[in-house]
Amino acid sequence: MLKVGLTGSIAVGKSYVCEVFKELGAVVLDADQTARKVVEPNTRGWQLIVDNFGENVLQSDKQIDRVRLGAIVFADEAKRQLLNSIVHPLVFEAQNQWLLEKESENAENIAIIDAALMIESGSYQRFEKLIVVWCKPEIQLKRLMARNNLSEEEALKRINAQMSQEEKKRYADYLIDTSEGFAASKEQTIGIFEQLKNLSKVKE
Repeated sequence: MLKVGLTGSIAVGKSYVCEVFKELGAVVLDADQTARKVVEPNTRGWQLIVDNFGENVLQSDKQIDRVRLGAIVFADEAKRQLLNSIVHPLVFEAQNQWLLEKESENAENIAIIDAALMIESGSYQRFEKLIVVWCKPEIQLKRLMARNNLSEEEALKRINAQMSQEEKKRYADYLIDTSEGFAASKEQTIGIFEQLKNLSKVKE
C-alpha cells in the first residue's frame, strides 16, 4: 500500500483536494476528524484537555468548545504547544491504526492522511510521498476571514502561528496550488493521482 501524507496551512483548500482524491479512488483520513474523535467526551484526550485547560472550554453537552479553546491557544504559544503535546500522540496512534486497517482491507490502496501539522510534528517521515497544498497568501487570508468569520488581525495571528507556506513547500514531493479555484485544483489533483497510481504499481 502506498502511504501518502497531505498537508498545507490553514484555509488553503486541503478539504477540497481530499474530496477529489476520494472521488478518484484513494482512501483518505482527515486529521481534523481524527482530532475530534480523540477528544470526544470521557476519552483520555478529553480528560487531559479538561485537566489542563479547565471546564470552561466545554460546551453544555460536554463536547470541547473548539472556538473557545482555539482563542486561548492562538493567543498563547506555550498553551498551543501544550495542546499539541496532548493531541498529537493520540492522533498519531489513531492514524497508525487506520493505516493498518486499510492495508489489511486492500494492499493496493493509495492511503492519504491529511494533517495540518504533519511537517511540524515530524510525522510526515512515515509517508512515502508528501503533497503540500498551498495558495497565494492574500487568497489564504481572505478565505480564512470568510470561513471563520475573523477580523484581518485575528486571521493573520492564526496564519503566523503556523510554519510558513514557503517553508512547507520545501518538503513537498508534489505541490497543489489552489489559488485559481476548484477546476484548476481538481486538474492538478488528478495529475498527481495518476503519478501515485504508477508509483503504486512499481511497488507491487
